[in-house]
Amino acid sequence: MTDLVVRPLEAGEETLFTSLPDRGLVGRKLLGKDYAEMALRGEYRPGWSWVALRDGVVVARAAWWAGPDDEEPIALDWFDFTDLDAAVQLLTTAPFRAEYSLTTPPAWQDDPDVAHEVTIRVEAAEKAGYRKLVERYRYCWTPESGLPERPGRLEFRPEPDDDVILDVFRKVNADSLDAHVRRVVAEQGVEAAAQEDLDIMRWMPAPRDWWRLAYTREGDLVGFALPSRNHYDPVVGYIAVVPGQRGHGYAYDLLVEATHDLVAQGADRIVAATDVPNIPMAKAFAKAGYPVTQHRIDLV
Repeated sequence: MTDLVVRPLEAGEETLFTSLPDRGLVGRKLLGKDYAEMALRGEYRPGWSWVALRDGVVVARAAWWAGPDDEEPIALDWFDFTDLDAAVQLLTTAPFRAEYSLTTPPAWQDDPDVAHEVTIRVEAAEKAGYRKLVERYRYCWTPESGLPERPGRLEFRPEPDDDVILDVFRKVNADSLDAHVRRVVAEQGVEAAAQEDLDIMRWMPAPRDWWRLAYTREGDLVGFALPSRNHYDPVVGYIAVVPGQRGHGYAYDLLVEATHDLVAQGADRIVAATDVPNIPMAKAFAKAGYPVTQHRIDLV
């Protein structure tokens, strides 16, 4: 067998990366994203885009993503191949250890072609040292879904002090159902998990003053609704209820408020996500008219 060459792209080699056919069943192509366009925006970069070649032909490729202003890649989200061993070698050779986020259709297990594409990617990632953390629902609200009526049970107030927001993150993360939060808490503690979540929210390119804390009519803290934007869409950045207020369905109130706020800012689509095992949050999204448009499998 011809020796395998594994290397990052050089500047101007975008067509080499895109030379591997992609059926668009899973991954970034499923979201209608184009590698070359994203590279022009600085979201993919030559040093973060790797290929494995035999006789000059790409048999595996991987691209790590970040925002245009970021200095390090945030996630592996473009990964496919025609040679499993080459794919494993590519992942173990590239120096990045960012999370692998694999986008799939809903009920991907029911379509044999899609299930195969998912299975072989997960297999290659696991052979390279990744492990599956969680599967997530990805939602996309549009006006056709209807704007849910505000329940009117809570009062929402802006909170400009990051220390106050950080303290709420500490409270909600101490007993979170979110797999990413639980992992950070287990490995680094509640404080690190809270700071990481605050940093992510501050990283998003949206006004800080969109964030709201929620209170009962008696003035007791319920949680927060942090609507935002990512680099593509308005998003429900974070919804969380503090432990002492859970069991009252307040996650729905928070989600509805975030939806109204984003619509008031001109949103005609709103993207959101939650872990599949997070049943209370999934119920809130369903009740608010957020359809599941994709799933996402996260491997770490």
